[in-house]
Amino acid sequence: MPDRTPRDPARDSDPRVEAVRYRLRRDAEARGEEVEEVNAGQPSMDQRAHVIENAIQQAIRRGDFDDLPGAGKPLPGLTGTHDPDWWIRRKIEREQLTGLGPPALTLRAEDKELHAKLDGLPSERAVRDHLHDFNRRVVEARRQLQGGPPVVTPTRDVDAEIAAWQERRTQRLRDAEARRRAEQEALAALSRRERRRLRRGR
Repeated sequence: MPDRTPRDPARDSDPRVEAVRYRLRRDAEARGEEVEEVNAGQPSMDQRAHVIENAIQQAIRRGDFDDLPGAGKPLPGLTGTHDPDWWIRRKIEREQLTGLGPPALTLRAEDKELHAKLDGLPSERAVRDHLHDFNRRVVEARRQLQGGPPVVTPTRDVDAEIAAWQERRTQRLRDAEARRRAEQEALAALSRRERRRLRRGR
């Protein structure tokens, strides 16, 4: 047999709401204003706002908001133009996802890291093939009719990118050779000091 006892709205209401309701009545009476009684089961928007503010202040006093990541730092993404797909782009960057999302975003992320990708390839042929594939995907994404953000990633000049890749590779080889010579000179100098120390010790 279902319980047909009428529910007491005062008994079922949230104690926090009741506390805020009491404070509102007390403040209104102190100001000499007429108190508007609200159904106990349905607090007004003003009362809800007070409950939320009260909960936030209690959390601050407990220290729930202390040592949050990013505390004291500016909010990211406040500068520049508005990007309607900022949340997708930020999630992809934050979680370092690859191959996910609209082509406009994945190609933009790939474009930023293209030089690092090219520098890891072993030969000019591999670099050329990768650039042709990148340009093909950019053109296909521009032609897509599925909606989504516009593709603003430019295609790359293959010959210019290969020339830049060769320059970076030559510079890396020079830097590696300079480091190798410096290490050899340091080892040779250490050996001379060691020989002198040994001669003095005899």
